[in-house]
Parts: sequence; structure tokens; C-alpha cells
Amino acid sequence: MQRVCYLFPGQGAQYVGMGKDLYDNYPEARAIFEEAEKILPDIGIKRLCFEGPIEELTQTLNSQVCILVMSIAAFQVLDSRIRPKKSFQPICCAGLSLGELTALVCAGSLSFKDGVRLVRRRGELMEEASLKNPGIMASIIGLSIQELRPICDESGAEIANLNCPGQIVISGKRDCVEKAISISLERGAKRAIPLNVSGAFHSSLMKEIAESFRLELERISFLKPMIKVVSNVTGDYEDASEIKDNLVKQLYSSVLWEDSIKRISGDGIDTFFEIGPGRVLKGLLRRIDENLKVFNIDTIKDIESLL
Repeated sequence: MQRVCYLFPGQGAQYVGMGKDLYDNYPEARAIFEEAEKILPDIGIKRLCFEGPIEELTQTLNSQVCILVMSIAAFQVLDSRIRPKKSFQPICCAGLSLGELTALVCAGSLSFKDGVRLVRRRGELMEEASLKNPGIMASIIGLSIQELRPICDESGAEIANLNCPGQIVISGKRDCVEKAISISLERGAKRAIPLNVSGAFHSSLMKEIAESFRLELERISFLKPMIKVVSNVTGDYEDASEIKDNLVKQLYSSVLWEDSIKRISGDGIDTFFEIGPGRVLKGLLRRIDENLKVFNIDTIKDIESLL
């Protein structure tokens, strides 16, 4: 029996049309989208996912819940169509930022209904914080964390994501991030890529919504996950008693993605399923360890190739 890990993408993975062919071809996926429409009837999740426009889909309050719903739809197809026919056993799961909440749903810790409502509220709070405290994010290519930390200290930017060797995301006020970009390029960075997001996520600019999000979490019951879930904040397996605290800290703390993948692969797991829109995580894993195997579950073509 092959031991595998499930991975779930975060904000930025969205694209217009995501989930449409799954919805059209698999009743399991269709049921998830229809249930999401009933939970949040005023948003038009199917319309946003299938038709866009991309400007509306990319808004934080929309993209997060749409990515979660599409990822769960893909997960249901994997779990009901592929898993019974293939010899693999999910041992753990992880998600990048927003994807951690998707992972908790798939691990049975958080109900789908609560997950949809919570992620929508998370997106709303992050959007509010972004409007009140505007900021940007950028990916710095070609510098190590040891080289980038003093640049952030000098510029006022903050480390947001430690994604993989040579790719680190910074976050903060626009002038701070732009200064960090300029210094990074002067000091040998290969590229600096502004990210298509609407705020300075995983930075101190998100701290003011932490208590509001904590109150949302307190209204929800989290069960002990049926499979292990890796925390973005610690880069280690989640203790059930710390889930809520870590989800709050995640808003303004660095995402330790490289550490998370190394923790999982250190347990001898070398096969991953990236479940949801896009192939961002597959690219990151290749840079972390080229020997890791990643299979995407995004489109009907992905499903058919696995079957």
C-alpha cells in the first residue's frame, strides 16, 4: 500500500473555469458545488469559478472560498473514484495558507459547512484589513533566508512564505516591499515578482483582524483530524488542541512550507496529490526535493490519466 500525502493550494491558484469539467462529469463534484451554493446563496460560487470575471474571482473575499470549494470537489472525486481502484493510503495532508483549512475539512476536523462559512469570513476580514492597511507581496528568487532577513530588517518588509530553496515571499507596506525588492536585486536576487494578491498577507498588517478571526473560530467545533495535518506556523504535525491558535497566528506569521514538506518526506512519504486548482505546489515540491512525486487532481484529464 503506497503511503501518500494530500496537498491543497492557497490563494493565487484560482483561474476562471476551475472545477467546471469536474462539475459536468462527476456527481460527487456537482454535489459539493450545489451544497456550497446553499450554504452561501448570495455569492454565486459556481458563476465565479466557472465564468469569472477574473477580477471578481481574484478578490480575497471570493477567491478563498471558491478555491476551498473547488478543492473539496476535486477531493471527493479522488476519494470516491480513484482511491478505491488504486493502492494508496493517505497518511497526512497539508495546505498552503488557505489550503490548511481545506486540509482540515478533508481530514474530518472541520465540517464542510463550517469550513465554507469560516473561509468566507476569513476572506472578508483579510479584505477589510487590506483596505485599511494597504500592502503588497512579492516573491524573491535566488536569495537565501540568511541573505533576505537583513534586507527585510533594513526595508521594513516581512518574510511571508518560505516556499522552497531560493523562493521566498515578502510582505508589508508597499514602500517597504518595493525597497526590499530594490535591495534584493542589487544584492544578487535573480528576479523579484510582485504577486497578484490584494493585501500584505502573513504580515503584521493582518494582526488587527486576529481577534475577530479568533471569535469566529470559537463558534466552531474542531474534531481531532482523522489523518495528520501539518501546520503552516510550525512546519510540523498539528496538535488538535492547538488548531485554533495556529490558524489565528497563520494570518500574520510566516508560512513554513519548505519545512512542512521536509517534515512529511522525512517520514518516508515521497508521493503527493496536489488537489485543487493549478500546479503551483508541484513546482515548489520539485525545488524542495526533485525525487518527490506529485500528481495533480484539478481537471478531468488529471483524473483520467490516474485511472
